[in-house]
Amino acid sequence: MKTQMSRYNIGKAIGYYRIYKELLSRIFRKRRGKYSKWLKLYDLNITSSSLNWPSDAPLISILMPVYNPELNQLKAAVFSVCDQTYPNWELCIVDDCSTSREVRKTISELASVDVRIKTAFRTKNGNISEATNTAFDLAAGEWIGLLDQDDVLHRNALAAVFQVLGAHPCAQLIYTDEDKIDEHGNRYQPYFKPDFSLELLRAQNYLNHFTVHRADNILRAGKWRKEFDGSQDYDLNLRIVESVEPRDVIHVPFVLYHWRASKGSTARSVHNKSYALLAGQRALRAHIERLKLDAEVELLVGAPYYRTRFALPARRPLVSIIVPTRDQKKVLQKCIDSIIRKTTYDRYEIIVIDNGSIDDDAVLYLKELSELRILKVLSCPGDFNYSKLNNDAARVAKGDVLCLLNNDIEVASPDWLDELVSIALQDNVGCVGPKLLYPGGRIQHAGVVTGIGGVAGHPYKYAKGNHSGYFSNLYLHRNVSAVTGACLVVTRKIFEEVGGLDERNLTVAFNDVDFCLRVLGAGYRNVFTPFAKLLHHESLTRGKDNTPQKAQRFRDEVDYMNKRWGKRLVHDPWYSANLTLEHEDYSLAFPPRTDPDGIGANLSKALGRSNHAFE
Repeated sequence: MKTQMSRYNIGKAIGYYRIYKELLSRIFRKRRGKYSKWLKLYDLNITSSSLNWPSDAPLISILMPVYNPELNQLKAAVFSVCDQTYPNWELCIVDDCSTSREVRKTISELASVDVRIKTAFRTKNGNISEATNTAFDLAAGEWIGLLDQDDVLHRNALAAVFQVLGAHPCAQLIYTDEDKIDEHGNRYQPYFKPDFSLELLRAQNYLNHFTVHRADNILRAGKWRKEFDGSQDYDLNLRIVESVEPRDVIHVPFVLYHWRASKGSTARSVHNKSYALLAGQRALRAHIERLKLDAEVELLVGAPYYRTRFALPARRPLVSIIVPTRDQKKVLQKCIDSIIRKTTYDRYEIIVIDNGSIDDDAVLYLKELSELRILKVLSCPGDFNYSKLNNDAARVAKGDVLCLLNNDIEVASPDWLDELVSIALQDNVGCVGPKLLYPGGRIQHAGVVTGIGGVAGHPYKYAKGNHSGYFSNLYLHRNVSAVTGACLVVTRKIFEEVGGLDERNLTVAFNDVDFCLRVLGAGYRNVFTPFAKLLHHESLTRGKDNTPQKAQRFRDEVDYMNKRWGKRLVHDPWYSANLTLEHEDYSLAFPPRTDPDGIGANLSKALGRSNHAFE
């Protein structure tokens, strides 16, 4: 029965993927022209051939398992290694018993071109994992890179890895951005990836394609395992990530790998390797089991990725839902009623903190609420200070988990609190936020990106509620710099550890962003999940910043955020410097922002060329 359900689920996922793929193709057709223009201006394109590299430059071994390749594409892949500006490499090609004699002949001819090419010819077909292990056994390098038989490395890929090793000597795993390349050599659909995101990795193997590992870590992990063929690299990545520090998983923010999109390739369609989805699910389940996490891994409907669903403990912690309010009885009533009627989580209290209501209906309603067993009303009159209201309520809250909630929020998915709390209880997780929709169904919040609009903004704002996002990131749980205080779940321990919200400098705006950044600074991960959905009737109580006093207060808070956080605001680790801060749509930045580690500038200097994209 379990096997039948798995087949049903994957069939359903692939069916929805056809719709998803068509929508993506429309988006990327529009963006392809912009990317071509962007490449001409900003690609890491340095052509120097007279370079001076240190004598102790590390050997990087590139592994290439081969089986019945298209020969011209195989040659292009090999020549992309031979053309590297970094010289200290070796290419380990292993033929996995190809049925065509021409393959062996071509590999032998290619090996004669460069003494740094090693070859082996298996006498029995073992599939991708066993062939990769054979290539690994040939390798002598301290570092191991992976290249598919039909893909292409950017000629500065290994030089960039070398620069990373200089900047991060403790690096354990290195990965890069990537794009696709068609039969005519045209590059398109770049994936400008986030820095290391454990939550995203548990939904999508975004690290691939070009990953570079320490050889010792591969050995320690047990190399590639054939039972995960199709997602064997995902399995290896997960095993290695489990044993290294997150800070030692390094992202190189340049497109250094070109994924071949030819007929029959996975780059073109998930239908070509649907078995890989199930192999990836097994790899992720094995990862969860090794860490002894109480969670399930589900196939997504609508995209070829995964949801890691954490279970709640047998005794659920008490959650204190804090709702600031003032007047606006109907708004508050809709919020409270939806919580009580719809929420499936069964251990919560509601603390309504009244900021000086004077409307008769509102005052009467607050009196009625105070008589409910699960609800407490606190009075906190005076000027509106969102930070102080929440801090005051947190001090009297009884729950081990706090949920900051605007009074203009309405529950959409009954298990919203189950989802948010189950994630917030995981080790090293800080703030957790849901997907918020406007009443008409368009997106209001899906995580916060710092730098947008000068301080921080909400990507995809006003996009359709079913929009897939950048490489499906609206469908996936992932790490973010911040989530909105309109609905934010965090443990009391962490809230108190970082000192709550800043009620002195950030009375209204950006207090949630500042709080989340301080939580990050304390060593925790902030998480956005699309699997908790609520409606946000935005700012119905407080109103708009449309008076001179409010406008000045907003400017003061912007100034404070810039002084407090400085360059951190324009270098969001989970939003590429190659993407715009001018809009909220993940479009390309013209020009890109300088990479924080200076990899591009250092590489340009090392190669003796100026590259204005990184200056």
